[in-house]
Amino acid sequence: MRHARRRVVRRVTRLAAVGGLLLGGAMVTRAVASEPPDPTIGVPYSAQPATSMGTDLVSRLGTSRTAGSWVDSAGRPVVAVTDEKAAGEVERAGAQAKMVRHSMSDLKSATATLRSAPRVPGTAWALDYKSNEVVVRGDSTVSASDWSRLTEVAEGIGGFVRMERTEGTFTTRINGAEPILSTAGRCSAGFNVTDGKTDFILTAGHCGPDGSVWFADDRGREQVGTSLRGSFPGDDYSLVKYDSGRAGEGADVVAVGGGKGVRITGVADPEVGQKIFRSGSTSGLRQGEVTALNATVNYPEGTVTGLIETNVCAEPGDSGGPMFADGVALGLTSGGSGDCAAGGTTFFQPVTKALTELGVKLIVAKQAGGGTGASPAPSASQGAASPGSSAPVTGEDVSGLLTRLTDPRNVGPGLLVIAGSLVALVATRWIRAEQDRKAYRQYYSATWG
Repeated sequence: MRHARRRVVRRVTRLAAVGGLLLGGAMVTRAVASEPPDPTIGVPYSAQPATSMGTDLVSRLGTSRTAGSWVDSAGRPVVAVTDEKAAGEVERAGAQAKMVRHSMSDLKSATATLRSAPRVPGTAWALDYKSNEVVVRGDSTVSASDWSRLTEVAEGIGGFVRMERTEGTFTTRINGAEPILSTAGRCSAGFNVTDGKTDFILTAGHCGPDGSVWFADDRGREQVGTSLRGSFPGDDYSLVKYDSGRAGEGADVVAVGGGKGVRITGVADPEVGQKIFRSGSTSGLRQGEVTALNATVNYPEGTVTGLIETNVCAEPGDSGGPMFADGVALGLTSGGSGDCAAGGTTFFQPVTKALTELGVKLIVAKQAGGGTGASPAPSASQGAASPGSSAPVTGEDVSGLLTRLTDPRNVGPGLLVIAGSLVALVATRWIRAEQDRKAYRQYYSATWG
């Protein structure tokens, strides 16, 4: 199996070099010019996710006095509040308060009513903290009569439910017409995880039921592993058990294309307004922003709840690929509408819940001084963004990370095995991938040296 993995790495690296595409996952971590440390089991499933000031304030003030939080374009926390006393507490804590009419309790009550209505495939809803509304979307497959009935339900809730029709269809991001790399279709690897005895690939649950066999090539000659357990619908995550039991060298690394890779250092829950990146085996590295949390999507296969809503694009075959920011794992690509030519909405399964439910740990890089990666980045006062932060950062020196990116040892075989043959996609996607890669480098310039 060791020799098979080496063949896989050579094959995928070659495809990346030819196509200029980003295969498997990608993430950013604060880099140093020294030799990369060995991976370690750094983030247990029981670890509490990193929280921001806004999240802490919402938790402290309660759901009847607040209606969510987000970060603005400058990275400053904003908290929606329903009374002047709560606003004062928020501002004394150093955050910005925004007065709203409807509390989080009101918003959640509205979504409960929507869930109790007859299910309509092709619809989705999420809490829009910024507008203090519940946004209900219907794709092109929803009939006029179904949309009319759902609109009546929304009108019965009140004026804070906004109805929108959207182009395209809400589908899981898998397509049997693409090269088949498992018994169920082609997907993308997410992150490497372990239970302390065996290593696994964490990916999307809709990619295949338990027992699905995964291959590193489109001819089914190089078997990688088998789907062991997961959840879909309801949630959207699953484990692929490596046949060898181990992810191999570079298990803490995901690829950014061209045989290059960077390391991951932790896991957290995202915030609304946060800048994020995601990578997949079809469309490569893409950037976007978290637009809502706790989203519900009624896919044709069933309903999935608790998802992260974003405006980053994705396409069939990107399923299961990682979503991340500042070297921190955030989500797994679930589904959405649109594509990377016209744009669209993409939903992600939170990684924190998947780890908790599956009882596994994320494999991360050791930190300087022998730490485990639970607190991977310096505070903002030290001149770099903290994990999960979307605040703009300063700095110009990227040579340290670029040196590490060119190290072939940073290409983790465990996250490249589901890449597939993408040569036919090169001409139409290379320019867009390069544009997003430049944006990625610009945004993280301070954490790259």
